[in-house]
Amino acid sequence: MTVTAIVGANWGDEGKGKMTDVLAAKSSYVVRYQGGSNAGHTIINEYGKFGLHMLPSGVFYPHVTNVIGTGTALDVNVLVSEREALLARGVPEPKLAISDRAQVVLPIHRLLDELEEERLGARSFGSTKQGIAPFYADKYAKLGVQVADLYDEERLRRRLQQMLEAKNVLLTHLYGHQSLTPEDLMPALLEQGEKIRPFVCDTAQMLNEAYRKGEGILLEGQLGALRDPDHGIYPFSTSSSTLAGFAPVGAGLPPYAISQVVAVVKAYSSCVGAGPFVTELAGQEAEELRRRGGDAGEYGVLTGRPRRVGWFDAVATRYGCMIQGATEIALTNLDVLGYLDQIPVCIGYQLADGTVTDQFPVSAKLDEAKPVLQHHKGWNCDITGIRSFEELPEAAKRYIEIIEVTARVKVKYVSVGPKRDQLITRNL
Repeated sequence: MTVTAIVGANWGDEGKGKMTDVLAAKSSYVVRYQGGSNAGHTIINEYGKFGLHMLPSGVFYPHVTNVIGTGTALDVNVLVSEREALLARGVPEPKLAISDRAQVVLPIHRLLDELEEERLGARSFGSTKQGIAPFYADKYAKLGVQVADLYDEERLRRRLQQMLEAKNVLLTHLYGHQSLTPEDLMPALLEQGEKIRPFVCDTAQMLNEAYRKGEGILLEGQLGALRDPDHGIYPFSTSSSTLAGFAPVGAGLPPYAISQVVAVVKAYSSCVGAGPFVTELAGQEAEELRRRGGDAGEYGVLTGRPRRVGWFDAVATRYGCMIQGATEIALTNLDVLGYLDQIPVCIGYQLADGTVTDQFPVSAKLDEAKPVLQHHKGWNCDITGIRSFEELPEAAKRYIEIIEVTARVKVKYVSVGPKRDQLITRNL
């Protein structure tokens, strides 16, 4: 078995949850290696429909060990509530392992996230207010709290005291909020520690042993390439690396361990949150695509916000596949486009100075960019029951070929509906 990373090629919301769920069936471990509860993966199976925010997407398979890796922003309350919700709906007890080196999202991180978004108002970055940016700021400022700290009361108190010395200045002087003490946070954190104690271990050691034995490991990314803080649409990015290159770091595996990178690409474009989005549609055209998209319309799994939608963006997708190091593409939501006579595809951007480029530019040049569109014949039929590439209408095959040529990566998986079995697997 190989180590495979599943990542998003665009803004997130590409359908990674379904693909992780499908590929987890052949894996021994599914690992969350970055991000926190600030995004969600939708999964539909025999137990029902689920939106996972903190748990890895392999939790529906009893044979899979689901790992919260060191690079993850662990929100204990969300994880515990999600696990309890699964059990309440008849899902078998999932195997769970939490890195003792992972860091914990604290109540003050959520508080600061909310206060800052309120302060920014119309200038906000579209935060989900889950505390992710303050969490990662503290992590890299060496002010964070590791899971292991939850089991050493005196050390935890010292860590909180050091953090709060600076935070209280912000709370009182910038936001007009009352200051906090370690004692305000300690009881809840110690209780959280006890709730997750049975699952805490050295996950890096566990995964390296599994890798040496040749067991299947699936590394599950959150969001997409264009939300990466280094290579994405900064500052409208998330606060951790969304790239497959970070996956070994966040999981604790060697950098050479990954042999496959599955870039998940949607057959059209969508995103939740602020930032430049060149192919974005508006009005009735957007509402029609949004209504038909996803499994119940294009709305954020966590926020419920209507997703911004647009036509397939070959410029952004080629760039996303490149920086992800994609070895293959999983194309999702192809069935959604079956209502169109002509399907527009963005093949270039016209920039503010009038030049046209097929290269994805820096954020400063994206704001005024306009899409250069090509139109391709649609297939005008329902393809949700098709299970082989050969059975697809010629126009749908042609559309897949266009995506392969423009992205410069072969399409191995084609999703034609939200359920597990609505998937075409090609032999490449």
